[in-house]
Amino acid sequence: MATKDMFTEKRVCFDMKAKTKMEALDELIDILVKDGVINDSKVFKEAVLKREEEFSTGIGMGIAIPHGKSNSVNKASIAFGKSKAGVDYESMDEKPAHLFFLIAVPEEANDTHLRALSEISRKLMHSDIRESLMNCTSFDQFIKVFE
Repeated sequence: MATKDMFTEKRVCFDMKAKTKMEALDELIDILVKDGVINDSKVFKEAVLKREEEFSTGIGMGIAIPHGKSNSVNKASIAFGKSKAGVDYESMDEKPAHLFFLIAVPEEANDTHLRALSEISRKLMHSDIRESLMNCTSFDQFIKVFE
């Protein structure tokens, strides 16, 4: 599955309300629950937090890419969120995160999440891509970044 196919208009939020890392995770997980991707938010959040214990997925440059594998995930999906104010996400560079990509994959999904993580990370190394994402206000503008 191509990374761009893991997004839908319902899985994109251009105005996150979260003020903390936990609120950001809850907001992104809620997007996937409402879209029918996750059937047990508590189980999925535990998978994401277990991953976060290894080291923060706040990779710096204003980016966080939390991810989890769980039987509570119905199909590989990504929720995107943007926070203009930024969220303290315990990032490697100690700066707030503004762009969030929550990758959710079923337990049996092999390396789907790793491919998505790699593609997103590669794209976001470019400041013009990060700027485009910060400025986009529609799904059409957003998805062009991944085409």
